[in-house]
Amino acid sequence: MQAKGEFEVKRTPQGELDMGGNTRIGHMRFDKQFHGPLTANSVVHMLAVMSATPGSGAYVAIERIEGTLDGRRGSFFAQHNGVMARGKPTLDLTVVPDTGTDALTGLHGRIAIDIVDGKHFYTFDYDFNAA
Repeated sequence: MQAKGEFEVKRTPQGELDMGGNTRIGHMRFDKQFHGPLTANSVVHMLAVMSATPGSGAYVAIERIEGTLDGRRGSFFAQHNGVMARGKPTLDLTVVPDTGTDALTGLHGRIAIDIVDGKHFYTFDYDFNAA
């Protein structure tokens, strides 16, 4: 199954974190509102680091999404793993196994994010485990 729609993002800096060796990384909170087949709110906590090489860095994040997916109400967690290698981005955004609740129990899948003209869009390829 596939769900496509748009979402808004509000970013709130959470302060840098000490990684030892006089290095610090960024910590951000994002609050999202999804529209379309996924009608939901989420909270994301992200840790990010940039390299001394321009355009290179990475982030990891955990996101809790709560709402409805094609009419099925519940919540689930997603894990982000983003890498930027000299300006070339890759993102793996996956539903954390067995975190779906209520009508989203058994949910699994991947979410792609596209940003076009400053607007955020999602494509969620998903299914449910057989009971």
